[in-house]
Amino acid sequence: VQVVESGGALVQPGGSLRLSCVASGFTFSGYAMTRWRQAPGKECGWGAYISSAGNGGTSYADSVKGRFTISRDNSGNTVYLQMNSLKSEDTAVYYCKCPSYSTWGQGTQVTVSS
Repeated sequence: VQVVESGGALVQPGGSLRLSCVASGFTFSGYAMTRWRQAPGKECGWGAYISSAGNGGTSYADSVKGRFTISRDNSGNTVYLQMNSLKSEDTAVYYCKCPSYSTWGQGTQVTVSS
């Protein structure tokens, strides 16, 4: 199992960014996926969830609800995280993870600063 995150960048407050995560080594469409983040000096925290292809349900942490959208492209084994109205407190390393496996990717850095 492998996950590779990308798309992190330096962005100004109020800006937008889309993160990608490509997964391999398992039947991607059959599994839920999650997005996590770790801010400087803080523990890693859950941010978003998307169910497997069956019903596509999503859920979000209160801190990102209404601003972030998680989606998936099963043909490309990819999970996306569209982040809008970014705030300085969104600065973190962002990860994706399949809840059924213990594998973490290397993460991608998002910095929100003017």
